[in-house]
Amino acid sequence: MTSLKVGDQAPQVAGIDQDESPIAIANFLGKKLVVFFYPKANTPGCTAEACNLSENYDRFTSQNYAIIGVSTDSPARQKNFQSKYNFPFPLVADEDKTFINAFGVWGPKKFMGREFDGIHRVTFVIDEKGIIEQIIDKVKTKEHTDQIL
Repeated sequence: MTSLKVGDQAPQVAGIDQDESPIAIANFLGKKLVVFFYPKANTPGCTAEACNLSENYDRFTSQNYAIIGVSTDSPARQKNFQSKYNFPFPLVADEDKTFINAFGVWGPKKFMGREFDGIHRVTFVIDEKGIIEQIIDKVKTKEHTDQIL
């Protein structure tokens, strides 16, 4: 899993969002940034997590936070997910795993007795200077805002 630690500089990666617009970690310097990695758009756990963050979006923005979600889904699938639930934050379409590999969240997983490689549900909180201040690797999808704030 991730070799990043609290106090490390966040990886300065860039990609595209659900609208195929450029998005980069560097765009958020000066704000606190929540980067949440999730396995797949429109699945129950991922939906619960993203909806919890969305429902509390005003709490984040009032404390100078920005939020981005990241999965390997295509821009079209991310756009559908964002539109379906009116998420106020961008979703990175990380099909080439640039963000995922840089943050070290790809690796072996088990589900229903089957082993496979996939995205681990991990959230990074990055401060205004680009330093990782929190790593949450035991995400409670329905209470994720409280874990962060």
